[in-house]
Amino acid sequence: MALKPEPTAPFHSVQYALRVLETVSKHGNGVADDQIARETGLPVGHLASLLLMLRREGYVEQITDGAYVTGASLLLLGSGAARRQAVEARLQQALAQLRDSVGAAVYLSRYVDGEIRVTQCADGPGTPAVNEWVDFRSSAHASAIGKCLLTQLDQNGRRDHISRHKTARLTSRTITSEKVLFSKLDSQPATVPVLDLQEYAVGTVCAAVPLTAGASAGCLALSLPVEDAHRLREAADTLNRRAAPVLLSLAL
Repeated sequence: MALKPEPTAPFHSVQYALRVLETVSKHGNGVADDQIARETGLPVGHLASLLLMLRREGYVEQITDGAYVTGASLLLLGSGAARRQAVEARLQQALAQLRDSVGAAVYLSRYVDGEIRVTQCADGPGTPAVNEWVDFRSSAHASAIGKCLLTQLDQNGRRDHISRHKTARLTSRTITSEKVLFSKLDSQPATVPVLDLQEYAVGTVCAAVPLTAGASAGCLALSLPVEDAHRLREAADTLNRRAAPVLLSLAL
């Protein structure tokens, strides 16, 4: 259906945008602007400004050959696998930005079905991820990630977790007493990052901040080699301040 632009009527711009999005969605491998113009009936000049706006808002993307494909913002409006992939991509981008801001590997973790899951990580050559020498699922008592997630559980939830994952001594700094561990968790201020000072692994320090979306307990964390321990608190504070975009992505 060809369209006749009527720029004096604002609501028509929405109609034009929808027709453009429908056209782009039909062409999974990308479609050029002249083809979009032919299929929608929009003049190239009017189409150019519309495509620029849709690109800026993330509803379409331009690939290397200049063709247009659907963007992450459009996928987020859908459901199923495509939406999940778009959310994960947006989260990964946010984590990469955090990694560069704090100068450390950054992790996203959740407490799901009674277990700790590190769902995404952003690291790099200069910001290597911690060596998971003991499964994070069984080391909640020692890692910043685990302790941060445990602080978000009630006493029964904590006891249930510890009953299934014993507090083994991983380093000389690891807390193995359930009483001492729960006391520290109870006294942890909600607004202060949880620290791991070589409790999980010798040579590594970590910090984590809570990131709760709905009823699900989650956290953001970072790790640094012990020689960079002097940067830990500043990096943790930066992580805490910049957690909002990640939380918004989780809430989508």
